[in-house]
This record gives sequence, structure tokens and C-alpha cells, in this order.
Amino acid sequence: MKRITILGATGSVGSSTLDLIEREPERFEVVALTANGDAAKLAAAAIRTNAKRAVVADAARLPELQERLAGTGIEARGGADAVCDAVRMGADWTMAAIVGTAGLKPVMAALEAGGTVALANKESLVSAGDVMTAAARAHGTTLLPVDSEHNAVFQCLDRTAPERVRRIILTASGGPFRTRSLDEMRAITPAQAVAHPNWSMGAKISVDSATLMNKGLELIEAFHLFPVAADQLDVIVHAQSVIHSMVEYVDGSVLAQLGSPDMRIPIAYALAWPDRMETPCERLDLARIARLDFEEPDYQRFPCLALAQEALKAGGARPAILNAANEVAVASFLSGAVNFLEIAAIVADTLSRYDPPAPDTLDAVLAIDAEARRHAVERVKDCVV
Repeated sequence: MKRITILGATGSVGSSTLDLIEREPERFEVVALTANGDAAKLAAAAIRTNAKRAVVADAARLPELQERLAGTGIEARGGADAVCDAVRMGADWTMAAIVGTAGLKPVMAALEAGGTVALANKESLVSAGDVMTAAARAHGTTLLPVDSEHNAVFQCLDRTAPERVRRIILTASGGPFRTRSLDEMRAITPAQAVAHPNWSMGAKISVDSATLMNKGLELIEAFHLFPVAADQLDVIVHAQSVIHSMVEYVDGSVLAQLGSPDMRIPIAYALAWPDRMETPCERLDLARIARLDFEEPDYQRFPCLALAQEALKAGGARPAILNAANEVAVASFLSGAVNFLEIAAIVADTLSRYDPPAPDTLDAVLAIDAEARRHAVERVKDCVV
């Protein structure tokens, strides 16, 4: 049996992972499940899967978790340090699905613990790519991408001959405002922004998809995941979300991975790798789809993508600053403090004001993240909705 730990078990990716595991309980043993603050959902999942330990990052929710797990034999823990401790319990496979920079320390702990880490936390590679990949190499940890785009590349890439790869092409749905004008986007509401046309995702990543920042962050991730240069990474808008990404080779061949827009497909690939497993996902009906459409991204209407590309090329601390400022800007938009178009403006302003040396440790990354957030918060105060 494969021993499993899920970081972020109550979120979208964590719930999809649990769905797959619970369909084949004879193949998986759940070691630990963690969540930020949803003690009720976490306890229910721990009981269903007979997990050894359940951890809630918000220590204030620990009494509720303990009460819900009373008499089950499942250990309950609370606090950020307890989340990191959970990944040191000897799992073979860890799903890293905590959203945001809150996931950085747990991901590092998982990488240092060895085994296999299935990565759904973008910030780990965006903010601390060099630090994280160095840790994976040092501890012999296998890093598997779970994002649908990177998982698609992983399936299509010939890792034995990276010199034969010409380009990696990430597809973008274009989000819900692909055809809206700039004037129309000024009035976008948070409710509209989180309503993704194809994927079921959390609020933050849905807004990132709407601004195309999500695709920019994925470019930075891809740079650290795959043996290619920054100028070998490209983005194309593909609104149907049927092709999840492509790899172009030097002979002109382009390999693509296709599938229904269901996160359980890439999760299942990472969960069973190097094998495959059955999923309940809708099967692709190409005759019904009939056509596949593509277009170039519009950098004028979606400047976040250009900001991410510039941060990738500059390297150093720039991606960490980009990510931190974007998290502040998106949270401010969701709370109603800024309008939709201000997200890119806040990120650009933060990048222009703060340019520290490249970080070489996780603590240095976190310090840069904190300072970038401070600059972004100050910029938010200048916005008028």
C-alpha cells in the first residue's frame, strides 16, 4: 500500500485527491491530513480514510478538531509547526496543495523528508524555485507536477533528451473575460471573477486565471520543473481547455496531452505514477467538441502575463516579489478594496519599488515575501474604488 499525506486536504485539489483515494482504499494508507481551519471537513475526511493524524494549521480550531475526533483513535494536532511535523511521518507520497506562501515551509519539510511530493502549490517554485529544487536534489525527492498544464508537459516530455525540445507551450483558457474590453473589465466584480468557465477552483486561483497571472506563474514553475531556458517557454490561449499543454521538438513534432477539464486526471497520474489508475472523469468526445481553437494572448488587456514573463527573465528575487504583490492585490480585490484592473497595477508598482538581492535560503525568500507584501499593502491604500 502507498502511504499518503495530503497537505490542504479540504481544498479543491485535496478533496479531489481524497475522492480518488477513497475509490481504491486497498491501494492507499492515509498517514496524515492537514487543513487551514475547516475542522469539520477535516475531521470527516480523517474518519472516512482512517488517517493516523489530522492537523489544523489554525491552532484556535484544534479544540473543535479534537472534539470531532474524540474516540476515533485519530491523533489531532494544531498549529503551523504541526503541519510541518505531519510530513515527517514517513509517507511515500505527499500531496502539497496548501494555497499561497503558507505552503512554503510545509513543502520544504516534505522535500527534505524524501519520497515523492506531488506539487500543487505554485508559490513553492514561483517564490523559491532554486531553493526548492536544490532541496529535492539533495534529499533524492521525486517532484511530480499536479497542475494540469505541467502534468501535461510531464507526460509529453522526453526527459532523456532535453536538447531535442524546442519549446514548451502552456495553454491558457483565457479566463471568463477573454473577450471583454478594458472598459468592461473595470467594472468586474469578485463574483464574476471567481466563476471560471471550465474549471472548478478556489477563489484566488480563479482570479489569477481571470487576469492571466495564473499562466504567468505557471511559466515560472515550468522553468524550474523542466530542463529548458526561459525563452523556450510559450503561452497560447485555448478557450476549450481540451489540450492542457504541448511540447514541440526540434524535428517539428508537437506532442499534446488532451483530456476533460477535471483535476482528478492529473492528480491520478501523479498518484499512480509511473503507472496509471482509473478515474471517474468524463471521457473526451472529440466528435462532439468538433474543433479546437487557439489565439495569441492579449498583453494589453492582460498585463499580468507580461509582468510574470519579465520577472522570469530577470530572475533573482523578482518572481517572489511578483507573487507576494499579486496575493495582496487579489485579496484586496476579493474584499472589494480595489477594482479588477488595479491588480496588475499594484504588482507593477511593487516590482518597481523593491529590488533586493536573490535569495539563497527559504528564510530569505520569506523575508522578501514579507517586505514585498508591505509595499503592496501601501499601494493598495492609494486605490479608490
